Amino acid sequence: MVTIFSPGARVHIMGCAGAGMSSLAQLLNERGLVVTGCDLRDGGVAAQLRGVGVDVAIGHSVEHVHRDVDFLTTSPAVTTDHEEVRAAVASGVAVVRRPDVLGALGEVAPVVGVAGTHGKTTTTSMLATIFHAAGRDPGRLLGAPVAGVGEGGHWGRDPEVLVEVDESYGTFAQLTPAALGLLNVDPDHLDFYGDIATLEAAFTALVARTRGPVVVWIDHPGAARVAERAAVEAVAVGRDRATADVLVMNETWDREGSTFSLQFADGVVSIRLHVPGSLNVANAAVAAVLAREWGISPDAIVTGLANFRGAPRRFERRASIGAVDVVDDYAHLPLEVHETIRAARAAGYQSIVAVFQPHRVTRTQALAPEFAGAFAGVRSLVVTDIYRAGEVNPDNIDGSLVATAVREGPDAPDVLYVGALQDAGRALAELLEGADLLLVLGAGDVTRVLDYVVAP
Repeated sequence: MVTIFSPGARVHIMGCAGAGMSSLAQLLNERGLVVTGCDLRDGGVAAQLRGVGVDVAIGHSVEHVHRDVDFLTTSPAVTTDHEEVRAAVASGVAVVRRPDVLGALGEVAPVVGVAGTHGKTTTTSMLATIFHAAGRDPGRLLGAPVAGVGEGGHWGRDPEVLVEVDESYGTFAQLTPAALGLLNVDPDHLDFYGDIATLEAAFTALVARTRGPVVVWIDHPGAARVAERAAVEAVAVGRDRATADVLVMNETWDREGSTFSLQFADGVVSIRLHVPGSLNVANAAVAAVLAREWGISPDAIVTGLANFRGAPRRFERRASIGAVDVVDDYAHLPLEVHETIRAARAAGYQSIVAVFQPHRVTRTQALAPEFAGAFAGVRSLVVTDIYRAGEVNPDNIDGSLVATAVREGPDAPDVLYVGALQDAGRALAELLEGADLLLVLGAGDVTRVLDYVVAP
């Protein structure tokens, strides 16, 4: 029987230049499948895929599935009434959605997964550098390349596959991990799940069906609730001696990174990271304990984390504008924003100007009040319009919803709502005098704002 991971099977991937789908194309290609794909835009990712033997077409066509194709797989943005999907069904080609792909992966390889509503890419990348330092070559399926290791998708020589376990659109619903790290469970993707209780129930089911060790960042209330409801013997990692099985101690941050120690039952391991901040320490702690549960030595854990140089757009230093450092970060949820600003302050930045692009209409409607207080520590904030990510906007809401919530919250910075990125860039240029950091925040295309910022 031909399955999605059968070497020699032919698979066509729609939206293959997207972050997650390009990694899947790489993984399947290295597994030995014949991979074709298409995307609406050409560019560097499409060129990279062509360079490893993936036939990438630009644009959609029913002809793509009239070839000798066994499977069609699509990004979540592709609807069931798309012409290529309908052509596949009419031609007898199996349509394999992302939940099916992850479910099938868990059947052919032990999946060491990292789950949570934020921090997955960073933590799974940390795991990859740890395994690499141990001399192992696991497979990986991530949403971004790993600096010093390779592309986001890889079928390795060793049996396990490190997976960034995506919760959006119920993607992990069929996955049975061999081991799992759980970082957090915050309100997100409520357009799909409806409410936080349903979201937590989905994570609870994922944890409960994990075959092997489960490592939980116990300091996060949502993760702690999920672990308790799943009724598994999880390894609790955190800063509170009363609740943690593995204790995080001696934590310090500076502009160059973070240091901390992990107190295991049999000794203490000291770790140096080249990325700063509380969230990065939490992510690294979970990666370290999960790796150790999988049998990786403490020496390899220390070396791997020291080699980690950050995931793309995670407190990434981009440039300087005059005397102002520019840091780009994917933070788009209130807690992420708060912790990113906290990391910047701990790194010594005293006069911070930030620009924030809200992400998705439904997320903005649900979470806008929670941004009140999230930008404490920032001197000036520019909020742009919402990056809709294809969502409809029947109520015509915009980024001013977030700007108003921040303005009315505690420790509010000076807040300016400027919808268009071009106009936001010009506004930022006028705010940079006396600043030492420009912080670019959001999960959409907010980085383009830098094209319009001119040194004061």
